[in-house]
Formats: sequence, structure tokens, C-alpha cells
Amino acid sequence: MKPAPAKKPRIRIAVLESDPLRFVGFRALFDAEPDLEPMAATIADLANNKDVELVLLGSRNGQNLFDVMASLKAARPDLRIIVTGSGADDETILKAVAAGAKGYVEEGASPAEFVMAIRIVHQGSVWAPRRVLSLFIERVSSSPGRIFPAGRVSFTDREKQVLELLVAGRSNKEIGAALGIEERTVKAHVAKLMRKVGVQNRIALSVHAITHQLVTSAR
Repeated sequence: MKPAPAKKPRIRIAVLESDPLRFVGFRALFDAEPDLEPMAATIADLANNKDVELVLLGSRNGQNLFDVMASLKAARPDLRIIVTGSGADDETILKAVAAGAKGYVEEGASPAEFVMAIRIVHQGSVWAPRRVLSLFIERVSSSPGRIFPAGRVSFTDREKQVLELLVAGRSNKEIGAALGIEERTVKAHVAKLMRKVGVQNRIALSVHAITHQLVTSAR
């Protein structure tokens, strides 16, 4: 007899939507994915519910999006946020990513794309339209002086190891396993690296490392 396939660990997803029909739609979307567990929630709920790892945040109230993101980050800095919306321009998506969102998905995306975005973000990577990431890299490459401090920054050997793995797309947990250190230690290294180069998120840190040739290779 073949061994039974191992069950995937559950991914608990909070849906922040004022429209209850939207939540019903998301639940239907994930019916075929038994390891994805959506739940309706408020920011106050999330502050006390440490089991939720990922948030789907609707951007229907565009002017409040960044305030909500800031409140989420204040309540749970570890939360991974995917913004969903309709017809957002590249600048809005770029600002959301720069503010800490790990992904952006159009409301009209296929169920398969939604599921893929959730899985990619849950693994520690970023999901956004390719054109937006290209725009981000183009801006950083063309005028790094406006985004990063002048002069070369020095790193410890451990920071260099963390940086190389981060550029390779590894999550904090994967970096910790590769280097034999705890995940919280990796987080501390990443935070220090971001402070050193003057950026606010992992994407900007990776782009800075690539454009300034701070890593030898992407493993």
C-alpha cells in the first residue's frame, strides 16, 4: 500500500471586508483548497488571534488603505498582507508594496491566481504584477541616491550570509534553518540590514543588494 499523502499545514487567512458578500465569495473561492482556512475578522480580532498568518485586505476605500495597513502592522508586525482591489494604478500598488504589503491581486483574478498568490506570500515571497516590480527596480536603479544613503555600508559576515539568502527569496524560517540560527535572530539581522541601508521593506533591501553588488550570487 502506498503511504497516505501528508496533509498540508493549514494556512489561516483573515478577510477584512465590510461587505459580507465578499467574504462569502472568498470562502467559495477556497472550497477546493482544504488547507486554506478563511475567516472574517477585524483589526481588533487579529491583535489577539496569533493563529492568523495572512490577511486579505480590500482596497475599496482607497483613501483609508494605508491607515488600515499601518494599524495592522502596529497590531501584528508579523502579518503578511495581500491587498485586493479593482483597477488600482501602478503607483497605488507600488505604494502599498513599499508600505509593507506582500502582494496585490486584482479582484477579477482567477481562483488559481488567488490561491497561487496566497501560497507564494505564505512562503515568504512577494506577489505583485510584474510591471509594478519592474517599475520599482527601474526607479531604484536609475536614482539610488534618492532612496538609499550615499556611501558604502559595511556588513558583518553573518549579515552578508543573511542578505544573500534573502536576495535568493528565502523566508526568515528558511534562512534560519540554513544558517543554524533561530528565526527571531534572522528577523533581528534583517531589521538591522534595513536600518543600515535606509529602507523599509525586504524588497527594497533585495534590490539595493543587487544594484549595489552586495551579494556574490543568488543561491
